[in-house]
Amino acid sequence: MIAEFGHFSLIIALCLAVLLTVIPLWGAWRHNSAAMALAPGLSMGLLVFSGISFACLATAFLQDDFSVEVVANNSNSLLPMWYKFSAVWGNHEGSLLLWILILAFWTAAVATFSVQLPLLVLARVLSVMGFVAVGFLSFSLFTSNPFARLLPGTPADGRDLNPLLQDPGLIIHPPLLYMGYVGFSVAFAFAIAALLGGRLDASWARWSRPWTNVAWAFLTLGIMLGSWWAYYELGWGGWWFWDPVENASFMPWLAGTALLHSLAVTEKRGLFKSWTVLLAIFAFSLSLLGTFLVRSGVLTSVHAFATDPERGLFILVFLGLVVGGSLVLYALRAPAVNSRVTFSWLSRETLLLVNNVVFLVATLTVLFGTLFPLLMDALGQGKYSVGPPYFNAVFVPLMALLIPFMGIGPVSRWKRDSATRWKAELLLPGLAALACGLTLPLLHADYNLWVALALVLAGWLFMGMLRDVWQRLRSAPSLWRGLRRTPASYWGMVMGHLGFAACVIGVVATSQYSIERDLKMEPGQSESLAGYRFEFIEVQGVQGPNYVADEARFVVSREGVEVARLAPQKRRYLASGSIMTEAAIDDGLFRDLYVAMGEPVGEQGAWAIRLHYKPMVRWMWLGAIFMALGGFATVVDKRYRRQRSLARETLNTGAARGAQA
Repeated sequence: MIAEFGHFSLIIALCLAVLLTVIPLWGAWRHNSAAMALAPGLSMGLLVFSGISFACLATAFLQDDFSVEVVANNSNSLLPMWYKFSAVWGNHEGSLLLWILILAFWTAAVATFSVQLPLLVLARVLSVMGFVAVGFLSFSLFTSNPFARLLPGTPADGRDLNPLLQDPGLIIHPPLLYMGYVGFSVAFAFAIAALLGGRLDASWARWSRPWTNVAWAFLTLGIMLGSWWAYYELGWGGWWFWDPVENASFMPWLAGTALLHSLAVTEKRGLFKSWTVLLAIFAFSLSLLGTFLVRSGVLTSVHAFATDPERGLFILVFLGLVVGGSLVLYALRAPAVNSRVTFSWLSRETLLLVNNVVFLVATLTVLFGTLFPLLMDALGQGKYSVGPPYFNAVFVPLMALLIPFMGIGPVSRWKRDSATRWKAELLLPGLAALACGLTLPLLHADYNLWVALALVLAGWLFMGMLRDVWQRLRSAPSLWRGLRRTPASYWGMVMGHLGFAACVIGVVATSQYSIERDLKMEPGQSESLAGYRFEFIEVQGVQGPNYVADEARFVVSREGVEVARLAPQKRRYLASGSIMTEAAIDDGLFRDLYVAMGEPVGEQGAWAIRLHYKPMVRWMWLGAIFMALGGFATVVDKRYRRQRSLARETLNTGAARGAQA
């Protein structure tokens, strides 16, 4: 009965989503306040029934109800309880239900925390989000029912969850990623609402900017966790492979980063209004494209859900409807928008425009590299592979081009600035960054030009931000008052840029200085790597909750002093018989020591062993965390609440004047 109750709740959620799409939008068209006022209540109902449906599916997993097809295919009675719960979204049907729940959560959050918005605007925004919910709920109910039964013929036990997904990373990574993916639907809904109302002024940017920052921050954390998960779980020692499904989450992040900066210009100066709307449509469209790539069966990947073509066709049609309809509406409304605000070529507006162009080119570069093999295969032109060499060759120079502008942008003035002032502000940071780039690589045995360049660029960004912070605080009567007077959005920008600098250093350092060695080792042997000595002690059998494993024991020392004990494993899962590698890592701020087991070699107890030395690899993930924290910090800025109230008063005043006229 639990499965049927969950299915019924999902049907009710679809009905509520249809009502949320139609009634408030009709009310906005007819200026019917009663119809528009139903939008928040319908949004909460959508969240409640989506939550009930998700809870029912989770209960089926936790109770080992193998009469439910998705439970039988993705769980097992031996699976630990926490993995049974995370197995809810470790498959196509369950992850789609999680997507729907998070979309309902975002919709209800907008309804709850946007009470200061004009009712007309709020009704349109929630109707657009309701329309998106209708698409995904229909997708779930008609092609991907998570509550389908295996009756008769219920198996005695399940097939088990994919061993790659039996990891704490699965518990956190997909929900965070979906919070970012789906969160861009809010910016999309505000953009479409602005187009429907024919008012592409700065007010919609003020309303949507905090939501966009939160979605971008969640997506940043999700991508970071995915990179970290691949690093320690797959056993290959890498952190990014430019996999098409990795790109599917990275492209919305790139477009969302451009959107964040464009929203800042639209809010502050009333510029780039049409362009900002287009970026909002583009960012959410890329989220939908990622959904299609993962769920259509066109990709074979660790991250992808291989599904039947019917599902892929459904999401492709929905993608075409959303993107096509949005672009048609944009083509009808956007040309009427004229901006009378001017700015010089030496100004913050110009630098943010360069930022947008670079991020858009980077997004299109990744999009082309991801879709090109699929298009050529679909056209019958053969199998093509676009891998890391292409992406690194075109993406890395774009980021290197971006960083100098990132250093100048925060200290620049709106509307008009001068090269003389830039020189006065940034000469010392530039010289300090150049000194770091010339001297710090000398600490390593091999002077690396790429590391030197990365240190110059990251140092330029880091020193410039610190100087700007110092200048702001120095002008205040006291340090404490200076900290209190500085808006949270400024600190968010500082954290985001410093985090980006840390990512650059981590990426380049680990790419250039990493050492990897594949060896055949027997117990009692030792090998040296990057000044560390890895001694292979023994191999022992261990028993896990649903697996058995061969566990190697290593003692790592440096100059005769023990620094770590590592125990990598080769696991065999009992239900499926799958063989998995579990790497062992001694982590640190400046280096990781990484050991992974391969297969047994010969009859003397020898094993294939992979040793890694990874310098500063943690800086990438710490930098990403700083960027995400910067995104969250902007939301607590009090000025957004004041601006929303002011915008509401302005809009209501304008509407009253229009009625009198």
